[in-house]
Amino acid sequence: MGFNRSAAVEQYRRNRDRSRALFHMLPEDVYYSRPIDLRHPIVFYDGHLPGFSFNTLVKKALGRPSIDPRLEMLFARGIDPHESTAAAEGQSQHRRSEAEGWPARDTVQAFVEEADARVIDALEHEELDRSGDPLLDHADAVFTILEHEAMHQETLLYMWHRLPFEQKRRPTTYAPVVDGLAPSEEWIDIPAGRVTLGVERKSVPFAWDNECPTFTVDVAAFAIERHNVTNACFMEFVEAGGYRDPRWWSADDWRWVQSEHLAHPLFWDQSDGRWYWRGMFERIPLPMSWPVFVSHAEAAAFARWRGARLPTEAEYQRAAFGSDDSSNRLHPWGDAAPTDAHGVFDFSSWDPQPAGSHPSGASAWGVEDLVGNGWEWTASTFAPFPGFQAAASYPEYSADFFDGEHYVMKGASPATARELLRPTFRNWFRARYPYVYATFRCARAARGQRT
Repeated sequence: MGFNRSAAVEQYRRNRDRSRALFHMLPEDVYYSRPIDLRHPIVFYDGHLPGFSFNTLVKKALGRPSIDPRLEMLFARGIDPHESTAAAEGQSQHRRSEAEGWPARDTVQAFVEEADARVIDALEHEELDRSGDPLLDHADAVFTILEHEAMHQETLLYMWHRLPFEQKRRPTTYAPVVDGLAPSEEWIDIPAGRVTLGVERKSVPFAWDNECPTFTVDVAAFAIERHNVTNACFMEFVEAGGYRDPRWWSADDWRWVQSEHLAHPLFWDQSDGRWYWRGMFERIPLPMSWPVFVSHAEAAAFARWRGARLPTEAEYQRAAFGSDDSSNRLHPWGDAAPTDAHGVFDFSSWDPQPAGSHPSGASAWGVEDLVGNGWEWTASTFAPFPGFQAAASYPEYSADFFDGEHYVMKGASPATARELLRPTFRNWFRARYPYVYATFRCARAARGQRT
């Protein structure tokens, strides 16, 4: 389990190649645009990915000299604004951009190239696994920069998703998988049992601070849907007037629905009475068998309308990684390495695929698509595990979001790197964040406990 230098170099280069390919999808005139008010302009991410790696590993962990202190600070980090202030902050950001100006693209590229060169040199030659060093114990800073870039590639993709189709270069191989009927509604009873949440940092090559330490939780028996909620199922909620009925929404979520004039999921379009999926490169007739991508607010409203609820993080863990012999699996399907047969992840598709089309990825209980095809919203707010300690390499990574407004997501989406496919990984977003590739399934009390 020791640090593998050659593997780290290879993963860093692979990450950078993928990021460059994503930026290459866009024409020059899009570089300073801001597809989502809740995110920075595109130029920021071009500098941020290698800039964060340089700041974290070379400058902070190794104490090496700066490249350009102004650019290192500019591209260091940014927290998304709350949705209630996003528009105002977005306008302010645009004004600042016009007044002060972002660096010219060639300036950004020179910084990117130098940052990459220094990071690669450090990965190839420096002593990076130093026992007792808060930043380099178990090569913590190395894994931090590798996973940071992989996670941001998903951010880039859902940002690109909001750009007009003509502002993206469509791959010649693009062919969404739309065939297949929406699976019928089916519930699976999960017996009561104990689940393990979290992990001990020193027992694995890497874990983010919010994944640590480990502890066990007793989970009562419950029922969960075999499949994610599909576009077909969610259409019933839309056509029943779900977006017009405050009964199904929390007070804050209902104010959001009204202020944004929401009537359907962000990934849907309607034209001449027909529904479409707003894909990355084109609109296609809405695939009813695909999992619906929605915000936590929309998922929770649908669940209430159905007389159900969202599963807790512990229930998801039990359904995904538990088994009837009380052992925990590395993946829902077992300990075998992830492949395309198990689900839709690791950038294997630009879109989701029909729910239930990867039965080889089912859990011990027969629940499908728990990893891949869309992150899964849970009812659990993002909070520290007992004994949480912020990581020295990135202390604000989790702690800044323990505010009661973010909800845990588990699983993976089509744009989630395979390095993140581990049972303890936790993702999180605000309840009213509709851009991410996130779906859900409903849960309810087990048979015999329902009133």
